[in-house]
Amino acid sequence: MATWRGISIASLFLIVLGLAASRATAADAQSKTKLLAPTPPMGWNSWDCYGPSVTEKEVKANADYMARYLAKHGWQYVVVDIQWSEPDAGAHGYRPNAELVMDEYGRLTPALNRFPSAANGRGFKPLADYIHKLGLKFGIHIMRGIPRQAVAKNLPVQGTNFRAGDVANPKSICAWLTDMYGVDMTKPGGQAYYDSILKLYAQWGVDYIKADDMSSPYHGDEIAALSQAIKKCGRPIVLSLSPGPAPLEQAEDLKKHAQLWRISDDFWDNWKSLKAQFSLCRAWAPYSVPGHWPDADMLPLGRIAIRGERGNNRFTNFTQDEQFTHLTLWCIFRSPLMFGGDLPSNDAFTLSLLTNDEVLAVDQHSTGNHELFAEGNQVAWVASVPNSRDQYLALLNLDDHAPATMRVKWTQLNLRGPCAVRDLWQHKDLGNADGELSAEVRPHGARLFRIHPD
Repeated sequence: MATWRGISIASLFLIVLGLAASRATAADAQSKTKLLAPTPPMGWNSWDCYGPSVTEKEVKANADYMARYLAKHGWQYVVVDIQWSEPDAGAHGYRPNAELVMDEYGRLTPALNRFPSAANGRGFKPLADYIHKLGLKFGIHIMRGIPRQAVAKNLPVQGTNFRAGDVANPKSICAWLTDMYGVDMTKPGGQAYYDSILKLYAQWGVDYIKADDMSSPYHGDEIAALSQAIKKCGRPIVLSLSPGPAPLEQAEDLKKHAQLWRISDDFWDNWKSLKAQFSLCRAWAPYSVPGHWPDADMLPLGRIAIRGERGNNRFTNFTQDEQFTHLTLWCIFRSPLMFGGDLPSNDAFTLSLLTNDEVLAVDQHSTGNHELFAEGNQVAWVASVPNSRDQYLALLNLDDHAPATMRVKWTQLNLRGPCAVRDLWQHKDLGNADGELSAEVRPHGARLFRIHPD
């Protein structure tokens, strides 16, 4: 047998293969650590409580609350939603043809009467620095395209010889907001405009972008351009696409370019909207993977609509049972969790929802999540507990009036009894059950269990 320095060629070949496999494994592990959203992002967004009119003082108050009460439970993003460049934004919608604040390159900047720390060209950097010092991450909302004002003034595209009129598509207009024109990605300079705004956001310290008017209707060319600009900007930034419903047939394209994408239109605090999410979650569940999360939209809980779009200043219209159902579905589906209420106004019940680590673990760490059955008004979802034989089981009763006795056999979960049962919402061990679980579920209510085979 041929040898090299006393080692057989066959053995040497196996050693080389082993080294290659080790390097591949290491590279794979390293690539996984670079995922921008390895678990569904958790945070606060200003939209449900302040609409387009949130102020710097209000953002800081919510960030302070998150740092004090929620960060240790996994909450980390603080997101300023729509029209932060509009000086006169108010409640219940948008002013048509609003005069927005922008720089000499047609890039929107914060309105100084609402965000005073942005003075002297500092933009959102002082606010981002404040939030980062709390150990949190900072996000902003943007609209697809280029400001119409920039086109009217034909401002230059930063770092190029192009101007706004060279890249804008005046026929590509958002149906519900007059601020922007789409960017024509067939024109030279289109990518350069998206690159220019991402250069600015990276300088500010942005960690998260919610990009609106992107996915319904689907603007694949501008989604790709924004994604490419993020990759080039030199800062890791999570990309969330709105509104929904995103087209299911574009699932692979969405995964290629974004970390989150909305599966529904705006979700608000009424039972009809919540019930409609069940079929959407069922359809999108197979596409949830680390780094890419179908998004069932925000959590309109706590005190909302202080200056919001829908309704007047109120605590959520959801009953407590409906709030359990809302969070149970979001967690067993593994949706991103973006709280929409004013955090400093939270009552004890709302805070208890946001700090239940056993429930949040379902959202953050479960696998194989899918609907087990939907029989009339009774719905069950199941998921696996990582590195364990345990299963998570969610039982949800969509009936308007009648409580339900819901039963799941252990064989449906590929388990053998007896199994220990723990109620995650109540933090309570319920003892062993042999053969099946039988549980009472209130109308519009939900139960969430961890099942442990003995």
